[in-house]
Parts: sequence; structure tokens; C-alpha cells
Amino acid sequence: MANMSQDSDLLEYEPDIQNFGIQSFADLHVKTTADILRKLRSEWWPRATYGRYDITTGTYTEMDNNLLTYSQFTRAAVYYTLAEFVFPRLSTFSPDGDVFREKMVHYKEKFATEMSEILKDGVEYDYDSSGTIENSEKQATHFNRLVR
Repeated sequence: MANMSQDSDLLEYEPDIQNFGIQSFADLHVKTTADILRKLRSEWWPRATYGRYDITTGTYTEMDNNLLTYSQFTRAAVYYTLAEFVFPRLSTFSPDGDVFREKMVHYKEKFATEMSEILKDGVEYDYDSSGTIENSEKQATHFNRLVR
């Protein structure tokens, strides 16, 4: 399975991150991708699809991770990896605080903002498996849902 981010992406945002004793973050990118996919399934992917004029003809489908455009989530994945995995490993969690804890909070906020913007703008999902994303395949958070 491909990942949404890699070490070089982390280095763009935190160039000195490898100077603290962790040389590779490969395992963390796998965890990050899995967590973001779970978040997409719970917050974006509709569980049921219904007939155009008949709500009784419903089917249930699962999201196919291979049809997503992973590059759309690279920035969010970097923020998540730093906030949830890298900086907690480096922080002392002392009551006075430390620079890693402050960065952890900063990147958590950045991740929440980035995911919110992606969901509002529309997730790129290749519904017809054609290999290209048409504008009609870029769905915002609320599609086929009643929003009041």
C-alpha cells in the first residue's frame, strides 16, 4: 500500500527533525495513512447509496482506497505524523512545557484545518476507475445527505 507522505515531505516542514535521534519515519507514514483513511471512511464516505427516486432501493458499499488521490492528503499526512507520532516521542511532557509539545499542538491544529479544507473542497475519488479525476468525481463532505 502506498503512503500519503514520506520522510522527504516531513523534512520540508521540519528540516532538523532527523537530528533528534530518529533517522527514519517509514513505519509512522504507514500508521498515518491508515488513520487518515479511517477518518475519511467515518467523515466523508457515505455508507449507503439509494436509488435516484426510491429510497427503498439502497445498497451498501465500502470505500476503495486505491481510487483516492493520495497526493491530495500529503500536507495533512505530514501534519498528522508530526503531531501524533514524532513530537510525542520527543517531548518530555513536563508541566512547564517544551518546544516539542508546543509543536505537537501546532501541528494538530494545522491537521484539523487542512482536513477540514480538503473535505470542504472535495475529495478526489475516481468513481469510474478511469485513471483520471473528473470534476464530477470530486465530492465535498456533504453529498447525498440532507444538510440543514
